[in-house]
Amino acid sequence: MSNFFIKGNKTVTVLPTNGRAKFFAFGIPNYTNLGDQAVSLASRKYIEKEFPEYEYIEILEENNDEGIEAVKKIITSQDIVSFVGGGNMGSLYTDHESARRKVFSTFINNLTISFPQSINFEDNPQGQKELKLSQEAYNKNPHLYLVARDAQSYHRMQTTFKSHVLFTPDMVLYLNPRDFHFERSGALFALRRDGEKVIKDELVEELKDLLDNGQRPIKQTDTVLDDVDRVTPLTREKLFDQELELFAHQEMIITDRWHAMVFSVLTGTPCLLFGNSYGKGKHAYFDWLEHINWIDYTDESDPERLKEAIHRLMNSKTHDFDLHPDFEQLHRVIARHSNIIK
Repeated sequence: MSNFFIKGNKTVTVLPTNGRAKFFAFGIPNYTNLGDQAVSLASRKYIEKEFPEYEYIEILEENNDEGIEAVKKIITSQDIVSFVGGGNMGSLYTDHESARRKVFSTFINNLTISFPQSINFEDNPQGQKELKLSQEAYNKNPHLYLVARDAQSYHRMQTTFKSHVLFTPDMVLYLNPRDFHFERSGALFALRRDGEKVIKDELVEELKDLLDNGQRPIKQTDTVLDDVDRVTPLTREKLFDQELELFAHQEMIITDRWHAMVFSVLTGTPCLLFGNSYGKGKHAYFDWLEHINWIDYTDESDPERLKEAIHRLMNSKTHDFDLHPDFEQLHRVIARHSNIIK
């Protein structure tokens, strides 16, 4: 029997039929990547703040098929369907893409939103096979809005699918910045251990030597937790807050994970971002975050030049920023639907 999560603090096994307009959020992860968990958390907070008339119901990706069948029994024209953002649509994570296709091709009469994503269908036989399957599924839904979180993905979505395409920041950037007032000490290396990794281990060791001057402790971690087996909407906010606290204690973050940079943005922590295998962090950085003083993106591999960049970041001052206006395209689509049903 599947569990459905309402407002992040209530679990039910039967979907409510109370006449209230509903926002069904599919694809919610239970794995321990805190970047993806932060996306789900921010998406819920966005809808609950901007559109409180909707009852926000989360459906774990592991319950995708059962959730589809349950929603089909109660969905009405006033309801909205969504699939979680973050990560990427494409051929790299086929389980997620398969679940996404099923949702989009099922609820073809409802406003359907794919929350901000990157896109990467690999240019090989398998990647092109997956692309055709996605095109067939997505194109069945005339009410589907794909939301791109970087300009490269925006243009690729426009030329790949017949769907409406929007351009909006990653949902985690909707969250407000935090000042924990911690005394900062040490450097944190938040680095990938998956197929998207491109930064060389030799360069990582050189950066550790550069930052370790005998007084600065060096830690290495990942935004994927090792000490937790499962995360649900009931537990993710506490874990997310703990991760932000970890970042807020640091003098410097070295990372190749996009959401580690976003956590640095939210906590005012100096951060240098390296690339991944298909450039999602690089493009999103230049689209939305280039103006923020204490973070930077680099393709540099020369230690002396990296030393200069790190020194500049560690001596930068925080400043106010507000990305909320950049969510206006998404807001207009939902608001238009909301006004129609009132």
